[in-house]
Amino acid sequence: MPARVPEEPDRSTARLERHVLGPWETNCYVVTAGAPAPGRPCWVVDAGFEPEALVASVRRAGLRPAALVLTHCHLDHIAGVNAVLGAFPDAMLLVHRDERDWLTDAEANLSALIGMPVTARAADRLLDEGDRLTLDGLEFEVRHVPGHSPGSIALYQAESGAVISGDALFAGSIGRTDFPGSDFETLDRSIRARLYTLPDETRVYPGHGPETTIGREKRGNPFVRG
Repeated sequence: MPARVPEEPDRSTARLERHVLGPWETNCYVVTAGAPAPGRPCWVVDAGFEPEALVASVRRAGLRPAALVLTHCHLDHIAGVNAVLGAFPDAMLLVHRDERDWLTDAEANLSALIGMPVTARAADRLLDEGDRLTLDGLEFEVRHVPGHSPGSIALYQAESGAVISGDALFAGSIGRTDFPGSDFETLDRSIRARLYTLPDETRVYPGHGPETTIGREKRGNPFVRG
């Protein structure tokens, strides 16, 4: 009997593994095209406080982090950047250009204001609205969603029907707009133009709290109704 040729792993949809990190319970994601497998490239999206469990999970799976992508640069999403990049030095660091200085400025990223100064090295690549990022053949669209912070982004994967929304949109809520650099009207416009225009069935993976869908938020979000 001839040997069976192994099936090619399915890479047609994104797989997101959520890690809830630190005192602000920040959702950080390990993203792969298809199921995790040894040697497969992945992204880490956001790196909160105490990222050791995330790093250990990536290592156990034998994944190869190609990039650390930041949805924005508030301290609870960047406190673990140095640890993640220290563990995976070949990973590129990506951030929207409007927050390119926040990684090295503890006042801008709000960490100095609470007496917990956090800084990291400069980004390797600056992102803009409409950029296309490819992970193992799977394309993600960068959607600029300012308002919670000037450089907030969402990552949309059309074939998977999924969007990582950062702190722009939550289940039943939106990102705070009382921080320096925040603005409610800007966030309202961003959500309506860049998120509520996605198909209703799109699954939303936020920066805090449980998953939701675009349709559910358009119908019931008390802060921004569709």
